[in-house]
Amino acid sequence: MANKAIKFRLYPTKEQAVLFAKTFGCCRKVYNLMLADKIKSYQDTGHFATFTPAMYKEAYPYLREVDSLALANKQLDLQKAFKNCFDKKRKKRNGFPKFKSAKHSRKSYTTNNQKGTIAIYDNAIKLPKVGKVKASIHRMPKEECIIKSATISMESDGKYYGSVLFEYTPVAVDHVINESNAIGLDYASDGLYIDSNGNVGSCHKFYRESHEKLAKEQRRLSRKKGSTKGEEKSNNFLKQLRKVNRIHRHIANQRSDHLHKLSTEIANQYDIVCVEDLDMKSMSNKGFRNGKATMDNGYGMFLNMLEYKLTDRGKYLVKVDKWYPSSQICHCCRHKNPLLKDLSIRKWICPRCGSSHERDVNAAINILGEGLRLLKEAA
Repeated sequence: MANKAIKFRLYPTKEQAVLFAKTFGCCRKVYNLMLADKIKSYQDTGHFATFTPAMYKEAYPYLREVDSLALANKQLDLQKAFKNCFDKKRKKRNGFPKFKSAKHSRKSYTTNNQKGTIAIYDNAIKLPKVGKVKASIHRMPKEECIIKSATISMESDGKYYGSVLFEYTPVAVDHVINESNAIGLDYASDGLYIDSNGNVGSCHKFYRESHEKLAKEQRRLSRKKGSTKGEEKSNNFLKQLRKVNRIHRHIANQRSDHLHKLSTEIANQYDIVCVEDLDMKSMSNKGFRNGKATMDNGYGMFLNMLEYKLTDRGKYLVKVDKWYPSSQICHCCRHKNPLLKDLSIRKWICPRCGSSHERDVNAAINILGEGLRLLKEAA
């Protein structure tokens, strides 16, 4: 069995929007109460005691107004946070759970489907406690899919979304893999990627394209009453803040749409795609001085999209180790040139065979060769 989610745009009424806001707040409240009591129990007894949302409903009666499953899922989230913190088997353990801020935490909650409490109609989604919420149903799941849960969220621009999770049985794809129909992708900060055929992935920089408009609206925001820390936020400040948030959301939507189209085109065209397994978070730090360009590319999102789309089609995404010296090796004679550690060298001639190379294209060809080798070893 496998899981897949479909995200729908929601259009709640004023009453439903109020109930959503109450649920967001109650989930945050319950999480913070359980975390505080866990910390206190450890200070008193040396052990983390177990607490449930039901234990707080008498002291806080408004918790009864919202979906109980949403509160129960917060208990599971807290348990998972503790497990990720203290599990010694994890390669990278998370820090100790933190309290959720009313200002900065994500406004969302998850509820489970119990005997049809969540359902999808032609123009609405049925949710527990809320009822039918008008929605843009751009596609319906297959009949054999079983609804497991729904996550309701409100973005910074004030729009509501519902992500419905389905369980389904994967169908084996009868697709014959052609090893000659493969491509290698080398990351490029100024073009998303360069492939082994010499093509540039994308020249769009959506953040920079909207930077002037965004800066103008942010300057206006800085002059409104409420921009100073501790100052009461005026209605004009909140209106202007929504304008700024809409621009940020527009940029994110542009980037996501473009990456979806690009990844779908590659997944349809090639059987094997070889890429570097890069740590994009580390690459966007101040040391490289290209953090804005790295984050504007969305290369990590692109690889995630590419991976699940290739898997659905019965194809392969092969990740080459990030320490593989793809830029330093001549793809013709396999000579390794240590001078290529200098990133400013974009074109070079192999001292052994005399071949002329474009740095990124040569790296993409080497990534392709190494990826095919790894795929054969795995088989």
